[in-house]
Amino acid sequence: MNRRAFLGTAGATVLAGATAAPADGETLYNGIRLSSPWPPKIAEIPREPVTPPYLKTPPAVIPIDVGRQLLVDDFVIAETTLRRVFHTPTPHGDNPLVRPEKPWERRGQGGMAMVFSDGVWYDPKDRLFKMWYMGGYGTSTCYAHSEDGLRWTKPELNVRKGINVVQPDIRDSSTVWLDLEEKEPQRRYKMFRSHGEAGRFGLSVHFSPDGIHWSERVLRTGSCGDRTTVFWNPFRKVWVYSLRHGWGQPRRRRYWEVKDILKGPQWQRIDEPPLWTGSDRLDPERDDLKTPCELYNLDGVAYESLILGLFSIWRGDKNIPAGRPKPNEVCVGFSRDGFHWSRPDRRPFLGVSENKSDWNWGNVQSAGGCCLVVGDKLYFYHSGRAGSPGKGQTRDTGGATGLAVLRRDGFASVDAGTDGGVLTTRPVTFKGKHLFVNADIASGELTAEVLDERGRVVAGLGRSDCVAVRADATQQAVTWKSVDLAKVAGKPVRLRFHLKGGRLFAFWVSPEKSGASHGYVAAGGPGFSGPTDTIGHS
Repeated sequence: MNRRAFLGTAGATVLAGATAAPADGETLYNGIRLSSPWPPKIAEIPREPVTPPYLKTPPAVIPIDVGRQLLVDDFVIAETTLRRVFHTPTPHGDNPLVRPEKPWERRGQGGMAMVFSDGVWYDPKDRLFKMWYMGGYGTSTCYAHSEDGLRWTKPELNVRKGINVVQPDIRDSSTVWLDLEEKEPQRRYKMFRSHGEAGRFGLSVHFSPDGIHWSERVLRTGSCGDRTTVFWNPFRKVWVYSLRHGWGQPRRRRYWEVKDILKGPQWQRIDEPPLWTGSDRLDPERDDLKTPCELYNLDGVAYESLILGLFSIWRGDKNIPAGRPKPNEVCVGFSRDGFHWSRPDRRPFLGVSENKSDWNWGNVQSAGGCCLVVGDKLYFYHSGRAGSPGKGQTRDTGGATGLAVLRRDGFASVDAGTDGGVLTTRPVTFKGKHLFVNADIASGELTAEVLDERGRVVAGLGRSDCVAVRADATQQAVTWKSVDLAKVAGKPVRLRFHLKGGRLFAFWVSPEKSGASHGYVAAGGPGFSGPTDTIGHS
């Protein structure tokens, strides 16, 4: 992504190189204009990678009032000499954190205490981490809670006296969503339970005030494949059904959105929801299986200024060692319009182990809600299966839940060596006046300057006026000696960062000195009172 000089000619305007988005449909918070009709209709999911339209023709001016601006793609970047690097989380040393230890977790074909999407959330009302997981093979949904996200308790409840089963009905995958935007207390938690009934699979929807006592089914959806999940897109206020496309192969996704779960229309035929996304040729085949990859599942959540996607990639399951579960792995993707995806790093984000004695020897799957923000870290809970090499035993056994930890915003950074480098944004607008960065520059230096619509440095907001940042922090203020960004609030400007000997993960402009980003915090975390970061340092 290295590029040549920026604004090489004096007098070049701020709009140089920018292109206008097509003027058809809804305009999003970030300036992206959706096509009409929406969602797009495609005849077939291509095996060639697809570049999202908003990266081909980004908005002429990008509003950045919502959330931290992650540098996972070039959406906000006009020019840079920095090198983009992608990062993966670190497995927790005590994995797995939740194992199938109870008798009811050993029912069915094999022991299971694993998130199969399900959900892991931080509930600000109770100040607890809460987990829903498959207990026993497809036999029930169980609940556990934790004060620190590491040590989990399986409480004795009254849904099934003295045990932690909260939804006893059969299930395949399931999604549990803590809906902090819901105004009806009895619907604060939502469950989308995938299971077969009357010869077909579909989703049964349940509500709960506390995540423990669930209603009877309030809705049965149209037909879909078994590994089907749901997420909330708060940018557009729609529920998105991530539908398995029928049965058999290739595994891929269909898309269905609805604003009101109960009143919105449901699909009538399995092929009515439009095709959405799948795997492509850039997903590497395993050397031992040599099988083209497919998309097994897609979980999503709003994180800061975009939708984070966790893609469960199926890499084949024939000719694997006896007792080994499918070697599915979770990869990461990003969307800024909620439909099109950028997947620039195809390495496993949450991978399988090649050691058959490990808890995650196969079938690694993501959790509903995707991740939690815990201080300066992101917590990614996920499941794995140990399998069973024993004769006559199912390979789909030994399901447990573990944790991997990533720096906050740490999916990608733009890095500079000792010689330094520069990153200049596209034209942006904002209402705030305080600039913040997430950067690791303990051994280097970062300064910033602001360019006006003619490409000139704004007086008082130049590089020489900037107080150099030399720190490793996920939230660090960038200041100038005499003025702040209030001078240019509401005006199209470019931000230019000069970086030496370090890495930049994100930047944002906040209305408050606390640094609150007003972006979304995925499945929440300690200190957050709602679905967005209104706290900052506080």
